[in-house]
Parts: sequence; structure tokens; C-alpha cells
Amino acid sequence: MKTVFSGIQPSGTLTLGNYLGAMKHFVEMQDDYHCYFCIVDQHAITVPQDRLKLRENIRSLAALYLAAGIDPDKSTLFIQSEVPAHAQLGWIMQCVSYIGELERMTQFKDKSAGKEAVSAALLTYPPLMAADILLYDTDIVPVGEDQKQHLELTRDLAERFNKKYNDIFTVPEVKIPKVGARIMSLTEPEKKMSKSSPNPKSFISMLDDEATITKKIKSAVTDTEGGIYVDKENKPAVTNLISIYSLCSGLTVEEIVERYRDKGYGDFKTDLTEVVVEALRPIQQRYYELIQSEELDTILDHGAEKANEKANRMIKKAEKAIGLGRKR
Repeated sequence: MKTVFSGIQPSGTLTLGNYLGAMKHFVEMQDDYHCYFCIVDQHAITVPQDRLKLRENIRSLAALYLAAGIDPDKSTLFIQSEVPAHAQLGWIMQCVSYIGELERMTQFKDKSAGKEAVSAALLTYPPLMAADILLYDTDIVPVGEDQKQHLELTRDLAERFNKKYNDIFTVPEVKIPKVGARIMSLTEPEKKMSKSSPNPKSFISMLDDEATITKKIKSAVTDTEGGIYVDKENKPAVTNLISIYSLCSGLTVEEIVERYRDKGYGDFKTDLTEVVVEALRPIQQRYYELIQSEELDTILDHGAEKANEKANRMIKKAEKAIGLGRKR
């Protein structure tokens, strides 16, 4: 059975886009793969964080993973900073990396543009991301298009280390979901839905209540031309809403288009609201059962134990291969 690894930063409540584009697929993978789901809190501190809010976000993200359907008996759910091997291998991967290839990372260019003081971690966090993945003999990494460049670097670093020192790392494959990989903003459909957007109307949070979801979908942009059908070039906003409807309801895009062939945006948005609310309802209910429970801590303790056991074996191999420590 192959191994899947995925990491999500605890930088705020996940959006509907995060759920449909990633987490929903994770749930489906659990029966077919060894799955490691990591809350990458060390990545979050590449930018300043409020320590209490960060801890709250870590716990919240863990509860959302479980509420969305991650089963701790099938998968390993853990917090990155509770497994020291991530930082240890991150340093080794940094030593294997070249400044030029890190400076070419698109996200570094975007996040550092126009800033006088930029954290060195914004430049060097891709090697830590590589370490996250390589520690677990990962075969497959499910990511969105925006992370594909970082995964290509991970592959390069693994191959470089294997060739120069010892062939110990599995070179992972990148897996980008064909449907729902990029759920777009409700207000700017040319941009990906993001929890970091300054406009709260642009995204639906997984914890938004029914009234909030209703307002956001009602105010979502459509197109000047009527008609509910898929056309990414000329009707990106409606195409995005149809995609959300399909992923939340289980109906095909063709079935949705046929259902609303002779109807307007008002009817479509009313029904879309109901579909989204019903999709999130059981997740929210389970989330609030977990968030302050001992059950959540027990699951995370067990996850850290399992992850440490696996990661410690790999970091010992890497340190031995590169010559660290006293072993001969």
C-alpha cells in the first residue's frame, strides 16, 4: 500500500475551497493508502503570529480534519512541531538546496515583493516542506496547482541527496485533483478562494453559520449574460458556483445545467445555499463536539507517537548517510 502525505498550515479556519479541493479527497484516500496528515505549525511562523491564536488555530484545524472524516484508526494525524525530526531533516535539506533555486520559487517572489524586511524562513521553508514529505517514504502528495513548484523542488532535493550520499528517499509523485482543485473566490473568480483574503465575502469558511453562508452566496458575483452553464473563459463566476454545487451535492455538472436551464440566478443561488449548508452541517456538529474534548488530545498524542516512530527511523538514516554524529 502506497503512502500519502499532506500538510496544511494552521493560519485560520479552512474555507469551503480547502474542503472541496483537498480535505474531501483525503477522506476518500484513507482506505487505499497509508495516510499522514500533518498540521504544519512550523511553516506558519514564517510570518509573525500571535502565540495564543496560533495554538487555537492548531487545535481548530485538527478538529476540522477529524470532523471532515479523517479516521485516526486509518490515518496518522499529528502536529509538525511535536515531531522534532521535521526540523532536523529540514536543516539537512537546506544544506542540499541552492540559493538560486529557492529564489526562483514563485511564492517567495510574491510574498517578499515590496517588503523591506523579509524573514529568511520565507526563502528557506521549501526545504522544510521537502523534509516533511521525505520523512515518511511518501509516494504521493496531493496538492493544488499553487504548490506544484515546491513539490518539484522536493523531488529534485530527494534525487540530489540519493545520488550524492545514499539512496534512502522515496521520490514522491505529485497528485493534483482533476475536479475541485481550485475553487475560486466568490467576488473575484479569477483568484483562488483563500482564507487570507481581506474580503470576507470572497470565501465561505467551514464554520460559517447558515445566515452567513446565505449572505455570501447571495452576494457572489455572476455574469452580465444570463444562463447557467459552464464556460470558464466567458462565465468564470457561474462556472465556479456550478463546480461548488456539484462537489457539495454529488450531482454532475451536466445534471445541474439541465436542472437550471430555464431558471435564473436567484433560484440557482437559493438552492446552492441549501446544498452548501447541508454539506457543512455534519462537519460543524462534529467539530464542536471535538474542539475542547480530551478525545482530540488523545488522538493527537497517538498521532505524534506514530509519526515520531516513523520519522525517527528516517532521520537516523539521513544523518548516517551525510556523516553526522559519532557512528562509523
